[in-house]
Amino acid sequence: QAQLVESGGGLVQPGGSLRLSCTASGFPLAAYAVGWFRQTPRQEREGIASIATDGRTTTYADSVNGRFTISRRDAKNTVLIQLKNLKPEDTAVYYCAAKLGFHGSLQASFYDVWGQGTQVTVSS
Repeated sequence: QAQLVESGGGLVQPGGSLRLSCTASGFPLAAYAVGWFRQTPRQEREGIASIATDGRTTTYADSVNGRFTISRRDAKNTVLIQLKNLKPEDTAVYYCAAKLGFHGSLQASFYDVWGQGTQVTVSS
């Protein structure tokens, strides 16, 4: 069964960093484009980053560009997202999603497989 599992969330102070992991089981993540999304109870799911299967073609939302970095670890069937200079408004549940094929997207409807999410809380 195709499954994605996110990990690495937690509580961090403003200005801090976290690294989130998205690990696939049941399918080869290397053949899939991957996106990271976040959602709060008051907002729709927001696409924040995507990465193509080449590991070099990436897209970022303006809200995180320059602070977050997405990367692939295909040997470990994992995609990472490094979060730096975190702000209280980055507090959300973070999800990863995958779709077979080269290009990624920041649109949630593009993706077929979703993880369950990991909570990131930025607070002093």
